[in-house]
Amino acid sequence: MRFMLLPALLIASGAALASPQCTTADRSTWKDPEQFQAQLKEQGYQINKFKITSGNCYEIYGLDKDKRKVEIYHDPVTGQPVKSRVED
Repeated sequence: MRFMLLPALLIASGAALASPQCTTADRSTWKDPEQFQAQLKEQGYQINKFKITSGNCYEIYGLDKDKRKVEIYHDPVTGQPVKSRVED
């Protein structure tokens, strides 16, 4: 039974951490990464890490205006959040 539990846990944890697919649009239509980060900083975010995911998202790790840890995936065309996680 233990041998069946481990693969199930590994599959479940991988699905929980999977990044979303944000866009299939051509990169020429994406917001400029530096300008996008500057807009977030104006909104009170502190960005510790910024990256482009395999699902074509802008992903940030950092703090929101209330100093809570956040991980947010944004659509790089619209700038809208697609998926987020906030830790109190």
